Amino acid sequence: MASNLNVVSLEERARALAERNGGPAGVDALTVTQFYGQVERAVLSAFSRSLWITGEIRSLKVLPKGHCFIDLVDPANANEPGAPVLSVKCWSTKWRSVKNSLDQLGVNLEVGMVVRVRGDVGFYKARGTVDFTLSELDTEALLGKVAAERARLIQALVDEDLFDRQKRLSSPLLPLRIGLVASPGTEGCNDFLGQLEASGMAFAVTLVPSAVQGADAPASIARAIAFLQTRPLDVVVLVRGGGSKADLATFDTEPVVRAVATSNIPVVTGIGHTGDLSLADEVAHRYFITPTECGQSLGRQVREFWERNIDRGARIARLAAHRVEREEQVVGHHRQQLGTFARLSLVRHGDRLLQRRGRLVELARRKMETEAEGLAQRRRLLNAYDYQRLLERGYSLTRDANGVIVRSVADLAPGSTLVTQLADGAVTSNVVEVASAGVGEP
Repeated sequence: MASNLNVVSLEERARALAERNGGPAGVDALTVTQFYGQVERAVLSAFSRSLWITGEIRSLKVLPKGHCFIDLVDPANANEPGAPVLSVKCWSTKWRSVKNSLDQLGVNLEVGMVVRVRGDVGFYKARGTVDFTLSELDTEALLGKVAAERARLIQALVDEDLFDRQKRLSSPLLPLRIGLVASPGTEGCNDFLGQLEASGMAFAVTLVPSAVQGADAPASIARAIAFLQTRPLDVVVLVRGGGSKADLATFDTEPVVRAVATSNIPVVTGIGHTGDLSLADEVAHRYFITPTECGQSLGRQVREFWERNIDRGARIARLAAHRVEREEQVVGHHRQQLGTFARLSLVRHGDRLLQRRGRLVELARRKMETEAEGLAQRRRLLNAYDYQRLLERGYSLTRDANGVIVRSVADLAPGSTLVTQLADGAVTSNVVEVASAGVGEP
C-alpha cells in the first residue's frame, strides 16, 4: 500500500513540476531548432517552386564582393510605417548577368523604381527570417517603363515647343568662347580639350565641373548649364566618355534634357555612344558621337573660318595693289595730257595774249592821263575857293573872341572883342556901338 502511495506521489510531483515549466505532463516540448525546422518545412512546402513578385525598391546595396541586396515593399503602402518588407538577395554570379542585361538596355535600378523579380523563397534559421533569392529580373517590363517615360518626355517637349528649340538658334560663325560641362580629368574631358589644343586656335574654355553618371549627375549637369547662361559664350559643350547604356542613362533624364532644350546658348554634345542617341543629343543644337569628334569639329570650323578670311584678306590686298597701280597709270597719263595741252595752249594763245597786253597798257596810260587832267581841274577849283586868295584881293574876315566868324551885327554887343583877318595880318578891336543897317541915315 505504501508502495502505491509513493508512486502516486512521484507522478503528482512530476506533473506539478511539468505544469510549472509551461507544459502539460507527459507532452514533449520542441526545441528552437525543431521549431524552425517545422517552419522551414512549412515555408518550403507552401512555396515549393519559383515565383514572381512585384515590389517597389526601398533600398539597394551592392557589396564589394558583388552580392546585391534589395528591400522591396508594396507600391501601394511603400511610405506607411510598418509596411511589410521583403529582403531580396542576388548572389554575385547571378547579379553580374542581371547587371549586364540592365546595362545593355540602358537601365539603372534606383530607389523608388517598381520591379518584377523571380526567385525562390528561403528561410534563414539563424535569424528566423524569410528571404527571397533572385534568379531573374523582368527587364522587358523595365524597358517598357523606360520607353514610356521617354515618350512622355518627348511629347511634353513637343507640346511646349522645346524639342527643336535649339535647332532654331543661330550657329556661331567663330565659336571660340566655349562653356564646357564635363567631369575634369576623365578621358572624355581630356580628349575634347586635347583636340582644341591640337587645332592651334585661340579657344577660351570655361570649365564647369559636373558629375556625368550616378544619382547626382542629372541635377549637377542641369546646374552647370544654367550657370553658363550668365557668361558671354558662343557655345556650351556637354561631353562624356564612352560607357554602357546604363552609364549614359543620365542624358535621358528630364533635368538634363530640359536644361539643354531651354539653353539660350547653342548646346553641342559629345557623348560616347554605344547605341541609340540620348534625348540630350536629340534636343541639342548639334551632337557628335564622341568628345574627340566634337573637339575636332569645333577646331576645324574655327580653322576654316580663319583660313577663309586670311585668303580673302590676301585677295583684297592683291586687288587693292592692282587697283592702285592701274590708277597711278591713269593719273600719269592724264598728267602727260594736261602738260601737252598747256604747252599747246600757251603757243596757240601767245600772240593774242601779247596783243591784249599791249592794249591793256595803252588803256591804262590813257586812263591815268584822263584822271590826272581831272585832278588838276579839281585842284584849280579848290584854289578858287581858298579864302586866302580873297584876302589878297582886299577882303577881310572877322571873328569874335571865340574864333567864330561874325556874320551879323545881331551877333555883337558893345564891349565885344573882334579879330579881323587881313591878307597880311590881323587886327583886334572892341565894339563900342552896334548899329544895324540904315541907322543914322537922313
